[in-house]
Amino acid sequence: MKVYNDKPPMDPSGFVVLADYVPAIVQEIRYHSTFNFIGDRIDGYDEPCALLTVEAARALRSVSNELIVQGYRLKIFDAYRPACAVRQFMLWGIEDTDIRMKPYFYPDLVKQELFNRGYIASRSSHSRGSAVDLTLLDMKTGKEVDMGSPFDLFSPLSHPDCRDVTDEQYENRMRLQKAMMRGGFEPLDCEWWHFMLKDEPYPETYFEFPVSAAYLKR
Repeated sequence: MKVYNDKPPMDPSGFVVLADYVPAIVQEIRYHSTFNFIGDRIDGYDEPCALLTVEAARALRSVSNELIVQGYRLKIFDAYRPACAVRQFMLWGIEDTDIRMKPYFYPDLVKQELFNRGYIASRSSHSRGSAVDLTLLDMKTGKEVDMGSPFDLFSPLSHPDCRDVTDEQYENRMRLQKAMMRGGFEPLDCEWWHFMLKDEPYPETYFEFPVSAAYLKR
C-alpha cells in the first residue's frame, strides 16, 4: 500500500473488527470515552470497538486461545488509532493548558514529560494498525488481573520490568507478555499493556480512517 505524505490513507481494506476474529475478548475502548488522559472523547473514535489488521487479529486469536485454557480472557483498551487522534494528543501537549486528568494518569509528571519520556509519540504504532493495548481478565472472578498499575498510568511503575510491584503483580505482567511474544508480538519497554505485531504488514503507513465497524463494512 502506498504511503501518502500529504494525507494519511483512508483505505481500511486490510483491517477487520477484532471481535469478529476473537469473540472472547472484552472491550473497554478508553479513547471513545472521557476516561482517558485528556478527559474528552478522542478524535476519530466513532465507535467503541477495536480494529486491527487481519494479520494482527489472527495472531491475537492464537494468544487468546492459549490464555483461555489458562483461565484468562483478553481485555482490549485500544487497538488501531487514527492519525488524527495522535495529532490531537500532540496539540493537547503543546497548546492545551487543561490538566484535569493529571491526578489519574500522570500524577508525578508535567505534561511535556509525557512526550520527552516516550509515553506519547508524535507518530504512533497504533496508527499502523498492528498494535494493541490490553490486559488479562480472570474468568473465575470476572475482574481484571492486578498488574500493579492501571492502564495509561504514565509512570516508571508501568514499565514491564519494574520491580516496585509485588511478585504476583510482576508474574501477571510476565504471563501476559510471554503469551503475547509467543503469538508474534513485541512489548514496549515503558508500558506493560502495549504490544506490536513483529511482522506488521504496514510498517511505514499511518492510517486516518475512523475507528468504526460501519466504516469497514460499508
